[in-house]
Amino acid sequence: MAKKPKTEAAPEEANEAAPAAAAPAAAPKKSRKKLIVGALAAVLLLGGGGGVYAYLQRSAPVAAPEAARKPVAFIDIREMTVNLASEPGQDRQRFLKFRVSLEVKDQKTIGDIQPLLPRVEDSFQVFVRELRANDLDGSAGVYRLREELLRRVNIAVYPAKVEAVLFKDIVVQ
Repeated sequence: MAKKPKTEAAPEEANEAAPAAAAPAAAPKKSRKKLIVGALAAVLLLGGGGGVYAYLQRSAPVAAPEAARKPVAFIDIREMTVNLASEPGQDRQRFLKFRVSLEVKDQKTIGDIQPLLPRVEDSFQVFVRELRANDLDGSAGVYRLREELLRRVNIAVYPAKVEAVLFKDIVVQ
């Protein structure tokens, strides 16, 4: 008789096993939904936090430069008129007339550079005489001229440093 309940219990266990097998299949679907919803919530929270952080970082430096702006000083270089190199087939001479200012960090640097201005002017004239009128065409040509003058002035006034060369006037005739 002991064996009979086992055989009768076996069909009950088989019936119980079927819902148990169905329950694990339903559980992963529910856990996947929870996992997806949790991941989306985490992405939204991190994205929103990152957006707020970026907004605050972008808006914070706007006020800082006004308070941290350092005074600069300028040195005017006398106006120069230099003849340009002639181009093939050119029958008339072309000239470049320009006036620049040198931007330096502070007033102390002006005292270091002032005695060296003849060297700076010489460096400018020697370089500009090698240029042709088409070298100065457009904004790219003027930009290259500015960069080259800055390089040459920093070589001439070393160990002092010039921050920028600023054009006041520039005319190609």
